[in-house]
Amino acid sequence: MGMDDPTIRPPEGGAEQVGGAPNGVLPPGQVETRKFPVVGERQPPPEALALESWRLTVGGLVDHPFELTYEQVLALPQEELVADIHCVTGWTHFGMRLGGTRITTLLERASVQPEARFVRFIAYSPRDHDTSLALDLVRRDTWLIHSRDGEPLAPEHGFPLRTVTPSRYFFKSIKWLRGIELLAADQRGFWERESSYHDLGDPWAGDQRFHSGSVPPERLERFRAATSYKHLRGIRKILIGVDLRDWQPATRDLGDLFLKRCDLRGAKLAGCDLRGANLSLSSLRGADLRGARLAGADLEGADFVGADLTGADLTDTALSATRFCETRDDGAVDGATVSGMRWERAHGVLETQEAYLRQHAAPHATD
Repeated sequence: MGMDDPTIRPPEGGAEQVGGAPNGVLPPGQVETRKFPVVGERQPPPEALALESWRLTVGGLVDHPFELTYEQVLALPQEELVADIHCVTGWTHFGMRLGGTRITTLLERASVQPEARFVRFIAYSPRDHDTSLALDLVRRDTWLIHSRDGEPLAPEHGFPLRTVTPSRYFFKSIKWLRGIELLAADQRGFWERESSYHDLGDPWAGDQRFHSGSVPPERLERFRAATSYKHLRGIRKILIGVDLRDWQPATRDLGDLFLKRCDLRGAKLAGCDLRGANLSLSSLRGADLRGARLAGADLEGADFVGADLTGADLTDTALSATRFCETRDDGAVDGATVSGMRWERAHGVLETQEAYLRQHAAPHATD
């Protein structure tokens, strides 16, 4: 994929960031945006925002475990990090200005034990969000961040404190941080456990968005021909990278299916109920989605170029890096048919795609 908006240009150079990734260069499969789309969880629990009782703990394989109040975090040595942010859904924001502290300040105080090899980050989160990274990477490239452009982070972006590791996809940077734990062995994080996200998440080292297991041909044929998908609903039944080209399901009831990074080109989905489904990073080029119900679906990074979305319902959907149109080398625009498509309260739409929808679909304001 190229840039989402041809008027946007990356910073000059290509110099390396702290973690070794090139600055100002799009990783494979990314599009650029000036926005800061909200990804993952959108709202922390109340205890994450209660600063008078908020604490950050540092423990595990350290000689001196300790905890900090929020005031003590803000009293640590402060620096500005200028970083390129790469989201696994497919967007990149160049040169984001973030304020905070290098994590090495805390690791030095804790005195990490020799057997420690990994760092686990734990969130204030009802679903126990966490992630882990190799200790040597953390030392080089992880920051504790509390502000952007000199202003406190918004809660949906991780206030009061989050981690940022610029050389990894953004799902490895956790919101609403409450704990740092040093480990001898790796422990897979929330998105890695629940959505098969890649353990390493390096945008530059080939395809490290998902772990994609193979699906035996006989299982795939059973899936394509099934008359009910009730037993396959929800995050723990996720299918990744499955070839569903020209699929014509025997039932219209496809709600809450998780079909991530699947090939759905030419699928016959007119009138289907896909409410609450997750089709992130899937290709639906040329698919027939006339009158389909996708309200509340996760469509981040999905490709609808050439699809027919006439009269489809995309209200309350997640549309970060979702593609409805693209510009060819000769300047012509290829796009989805979106006449009468509803997209009220959809969030995360990037610049060029928003302009296309405002021109061709039912009008409304997005965030």
